[in-house]
Amino acid sequence: MNNINADIFKIQSNNVLPSRGKILISEPFLSDATFGRSVVLLVDHGDEGSMGFIMNKQHPLLLNDVIKDFKYLEDIPLYKGGPIATDTLFFLHHLPQLPGSLQVGKELYLNGDFYELKKHILQGCEIDGQMRFFLGYSGWESKQLIQEIKENTWIITQENPSNLLNEKIEDMWKNTLGRLGSKYETWSRFPQVPSLN
Repeated sequence: MNNINADIFKIQSNNVLPSRGKILISEPFLSDATFGRSVVLLVDHGDEGSMGFIMNKQHPLLLNDVIKDFKYLEDIPLYKGGPIATDTLFFLHHLPQLPGSLQVGKELYLNGDFYELKKHILQGCEIDGQMRFFLGYSGWESKQLIQEIKENTWIITQENPSNLLNEKIEDMWKNTLGRLGSKYETWSRFPQVPSLN
């Protein structure tokens, strides 16, 4: 009779500390409607708290619905950045020259002069894989994220910025977890609700 190693089902943090530009990957069985199977980019982390954007949850609205100047452009997806300030638009991009941008990772920037960005888009510049737009953000009060990490809710990693803006959202959680190798790759194949398997 085969002995199954039960430790493979034990969700454990990989002991990487959170910081700006790192990725939070939700543990496989997290059933939270907002954060289940999510990949979150941290854009700020410090004593005051943490801020990030869920990279793999699409909003039913398009950016074209929100910005009337984009009405006749090809569809531009919007993403659910998180449950806070859901009426506020944020954007990540690969445009270091955009005035007012905040660098959040290697070749990855947050926000900046929206008028200049709009001009850039209306001139026909590439959007796909170059920028991503969010309504809302994810936030944690001081020490809240550290507590969630201790509870093994999140696995932390560094991710290539081009993966973050290019990868299909349906595959992002599985692929990001799988790139960590070994047991994490095994976890990426777990059903979210094991009893449904």
